Amino acid sequence: MGTASSLVSPGEVIEDAYGGEGGEACEIPVEVKPKARLLRSSFRRGPRVIGASFKSTGSVDLEYTAEYERLRKEYEIFRVSKNNEITSMQKKEAKLDEENKRLRAELQALQKTYQKILREKESALEAKYQAMERAATFEHDRDKVKRQFKIFRETKEKEIQDLLRAKRDLEAKLQQLQAQGIMVYDPDDSDDDDNHTAVTAAGTPCDYWGGGVLGSEPSMGSMMQLQQTFRGPEFAHSLCDVEGPFANVSRDDWDAAVASLLQVSPHVSQALWSNTVRCYLISTQETQAELDIFTQSYSPRLRSLCEGLGHFYLNICFPEESAASYALERRQEMDRSSVCVLLLKSSITSCVLEDAEEAFVKNPDGHPLVLYLRTVEAHPLSGPTRQLLERVNAADKAAKVKVVDHGGSPEEGASMIYTQLEKVIKQELLGLEGSDVDGKDSGIDEGCEEDSGDVLWDLHDEQEQIEAYQQACSAAAQLGFQKYIDRLNDMVAAPPPTPPLLVSGGPGSGKSLLLSKWIELQQKHSPNTLFLYHFVGRPLSTSSEPVLIIKRLTVKLLQHFWSISGLSMDPSKILEEFPRWLERLSSRHQGNIIIIIDSIDQIQQAERHMKWLIDPLPVNVRVVVSVNVETCPQAWRLWPTLHLDPLNPREVKSVINTECLAADVKLTKDQDKKLERHCRSASTCNALYVTLLAKMITNCRCAWSLERTLEQCLLCQDTMSLYRLGLRVALDSLSTDGERHVMREMLCLVCASHNGVSESEVLAVFPDLGLPVLSSLLYTLQRLCIVGLGCGLIRFQHLQAAEAVRLEFMDGGTCSPAYREKLIHYFSQQLSQDRVTWRVADELPWLLQQQEDRAKLQLSLLNLFVSQNLYKRGHFSELLAYWQYVGKDKSSMATEYFDSLKHYEKSCASEDSMIRLGNLYETLGRFLKDLGLLSQAVAPLQRSLEIRETALDPDHPSVALSLHQLAGVYVQWRKYGNAEQFYKQALEISENAYGSDHACVARELDSLAMLYQKQNKYEQAEKLRKRSVRIRQKTARQKGHMVRTH
Repeated sequence: MGTASSLVSPGEVIEDAYGGEGGEACEIPVEVKPKARLLRSSFRRGPRVIGASFKSTGSVDLEYTAEYERLRKEYEIFRVSKNNEITSMQKKEAKLDEENKRLRAELQALQKTYQKILREKESALEAKYQAMERAATFEHDRDKVKRQFKIFRETKEKEIQDLLRAKRDLEAKLQQLQAQGIMVYDPDDSDDDDNHTAVTAAGTPCDYWGGGVLGSEPSMGSMMQLQQTFRGPEFAHSLCDVEGPFANVSRDDWDAAVASLLQVSPHVSQALWSNTVRCYLISTQETQAELDIFTQSYSPRLRSLCEGLGHFYLNICFPEESAASYALERRQEMDRSSVCVLLLKSSITSCVLEDAEEAFVKNPDGHPLVLYLRTVEAHPLSGPTRQLLERVNAADKAAKVKVVDHGGSPEEGASMIYTQLEKVIKQELLGLEGSDVDGKDSGIDEGCEEDSGDVLWDLHDEQEQIEAYQQACSAAAQLGFQKYIDRLNDMVAAPPPTPPLLVSGGPGSGKSLLLSKWIELQQKHSPNTLFLYHFVGRPLSTSSEPVLIIKRLTVKLLQHFWSISGLSMDPSKILEEFPRWLERLSSRHQGNIIIIIDSIDQIQQAERHMKWLIDPLPVNVRVVVSVNVETCPQAWRLWPTLHLDPLNPREVKSVINTECLAADVKLTKDQDKKLERHCRSASTCNALYVTLLAKMITNCRCAWSLERTLEQCLLCQDTMSLYRLGLRVALDSLSTDGERHVMREMLCLVCASHNGVSESEVLAVFPDLGLPVLSSLLYTLQRLCIVGLGCGLIRFQHLQAAEAVRLEFMDGGTCSPAYREKLIHYFSQQLSQDRVTWRVADELPWLLQQQEDRAKLQLSLLNLFVSQNLYKRGHFSELLAYWQYVGKDKSSMATEYFDSLKHYEKSCASEDSMIRLGNLYETLGRFLKDLGLLSQAVAPLQRSLEIRETALDPDHPSVALSLHQLAGVYVQWRKYGNAEQFYKQALEISENAYGSDHACVARELDSLAMLYQKQNKYEQAEKLRKRSVRIRQKTARQKGHMVRTH
């Protein structure tokens, strides 16, 4: 048995010649069986014999030769086969090498081609970007040249009109002279055909425009329009708007529509004072039970009703035992009240009699009146009560007093009062015409949008501006700005082109008052002039948001069109498109357009967002802006400027004497001299300083004597120090430490808030505070020009008042985070109770942003009702800014909303909750559509349609709204066939639900007309648009709430 150890050594690595991996040598036992003869010779015993035969020694070799030859042949065969295999493998290897070389060459060629294409692509992209930049530059230059040419053309038109008018006057004088027998010159000698005027026997000039109207000359613009009417419907109007939404409407229809829609604004109820339903309750001790039950059980229902419609609700009631000490407050609250309720039984006190006389007898038509009379046989009416009822009956000539005669329990009486008040609030105050606000149709939210198409409007912003204007007008009469008004008239009447007019002055110099008074006078003398104004409030408030300002001005412009659905919600596009809308409307408006922006320097990044002021304005457009002389941007200082100087001594004396006369306060000669010597510097002759000084001197609530008050006022050399003194005077006028604490806390909350706080919110934050005390406190602060009520919110009347509170009560603002936390706690409680009002949506996200709490801010935004409230009121840019602050882009924001909405859908079981879910899906779809995420917007809009068809009815008006929104998405996708189908379905549902002459029908007609115009179907588009114009004219005349506003 052998081991073949002679061939290789154990452990030696053997390489495989055939391409396999190497291996390690090891000993393998091999058994070899020798021949028997060899064994015998090898193991023979005995000593070896010397000289043995050759045959015996060579026989072994002969025996192995045959075996060797056989093994050698087998090895040779094996070697040849393996050589053949090696040769074959080498050929294959060579072939693979060639194939590899070929593929490598192809790869290199492809790489070179790819690099070439990549370079060409980069060059193409660079060329594209350069072309886009050139196109944008060219478009900007083209628009600028077009505007300049338009201004030049209109200027020349006016010059021609003036020349023709002068020519007409001269010809009239000539005819008069000729009629008197005086020949000035011979008309036949004139070479000018234009000067040839034939004279009739009567001596009157004939018409020198053949076939025209006597005394009228066609302007260049009118001649161009006459020529354009023969070029097809798409060129029916001026060249600036051949592709606009109203290119196919005749000029007659346009003039008729503008005449009907001039100065139209959304419905702002005139029966409400400062956006608050104020219910003034007059009660005796005998009807205290009904009053308590009504206040506890039924007032929350009325509050929920009003808050759901964007208004506040407040019960005004002065207890009988303390009413005598609040005489001024009672009179003020009665003047502000929306509805008065008198609760009587048998007897009556003097204070109740006084209030009842004022409300029911002296001013029965001032506001709705409800008389609750509890009749009990055991308690007949007393003499004074019977006499009062007789006087009320005599004064109620129009039978407007709602009488509730009840003889049952107080609970039933309170219920009857609630029923009557609910009816009054819905029908008379809010103009809902008996509609069911709490019904499942949710018609109120949708109805607010229908008046203005797809544009989402915030009525609170509009009412805030109206109230700011009215308050300024009421305060401007006593300051005497006539010299500035004359200069304003001269500067506005200057020939075009004119840059914006700058009204500058220091803080409190009276810029807002001047502009308000000027607007009021201009509206009286120039009824055809369109005034667009905006008063900017505190920095960081809603009124200083640039996108909301421009959007509001744009919507006010577009109200003079038949549809405002073309307005984009994209903040950047709103700022970009405003000059174009302004130019289009100015070319169609018969009179002038004047835009007034007060305190424009308080707008966030004003110079960046108001770039349109630098471009040339249309010829009939004037812009007037007011700025603080210290914060005016440098680029604006080159504009024509009207600077407001301090008041002169005569004006100072006039302001102080007017206040003293109104308050029945007489100053001594010595006191007059002190005031005259004091008010000589620029800071002490400031209009706000003088007004505040006069208010403090005549303050009847001041605990100080007149001499002490005057002495302390004369120590104040500027408005800020005088305001701080006024805060101390107001504190001293309060009777208890609790009231002083409430005043400090309330003013600090107003300072820390976004837009202010409401009276009902103050009462909720301070449960121990009664309404009479709050009313007295607000009366004092309003008299001192510290706070006022705007849109139902307590706000500072001037920026310096807010700064004085910050310095006096908040340690220079270091306490602001603590007060913001108090407001966050209050509004978070409202949110947890599912009471998402417009106040929660306005304040809570802003407060969380100011506190830099991104996590809670995101949670508040994911409350779908908060985001819905912000979006539906048009605060689109504000909502986007919150999400950007959180750190979310559009796609991730959409994903967050989808997830939150799906989670909310799981909890929806009732029919009402499904209707709310459908509204949320529609809001999300519209929001995504406005963001440009069209593919993601279809799914929620489709889901909203399915929910409404299931929960309501396939023919319900809300279904038409979903169809309208879906059609809008398909229009942007240019899938006009699908859009037309949805629009027609929405039109059919609206006609069946509202009739053929409703604003919703006009909206669908406008949308269909615009769709047809995009498809060049001009005849169909013009037919629908004319029908829409007729409907809007009819509804504009019928709607009582579409009134002229200042």
